[in-house]
Amino acid sequence: SEDPILAGTLTAAVTKGVQSKKSCGVTIKHFACNNQEDNRMGVDVHVSERALREIYLRGFEIAVKEGNPVSIMTSYNLINGIHAANSKDLCMTVARKEWGFEGIVMTDWWAVANWEGESQDRRNRAAMVQAQNDIFMVCPDTERENALDNIKAEYTIGKITRGQFQRNAKNVLKFALNSLAM
Repeated sequence: SEDPILAGTLTAAVTKGVQSKKSCGVTIKHFACNNQEDNRMGVDVHVSERALREIYLRGFEIAVKEGNPVSIMTSYNLINGIHAANSKDLCMTVARKEWGFEGIVMTDWWAVANWEGESQDRRNRAAMVQAQNDIFMVCPDTERENALDNIKAEYTIGKITRGQFQRNAKNVLKFALNSLAM
């Protein structure tokens, strides 16, 4: 919405209502600056810190703090050169540390990522792990496709750590343990 207060307040109310049923959880999306459909995986939204916080993040902040959703889905676009799916600023600093979000963060379906200053790449799932984006939607089932993923290579050279895997796994396990399946 163009009105972040209205969007955040309504999202928080809907989230609380849906999640009042023990078997239901809400995923709020698309985090953040998802303003167009055309070229949404490649568009780079250039926005100041002030505009980002006052316009684009404010609705999400209200929804997270007041509604306590179980998950957040990141958007496809880049924000100031970094894909939302692997933005440590968004996924860790803002959502988790500043707003106290304790749920899972997931990508949108078949998202792409990039290391700062590099081109986007669907295989760059290590950048998502590093940013505490807990779930890549959707992992293929074929060995050939999984071999194209860069997680093992980046772990081997120390760009991502075992602790980062454990942190993400903890988030997913906490989510699963709080589900009706358990």
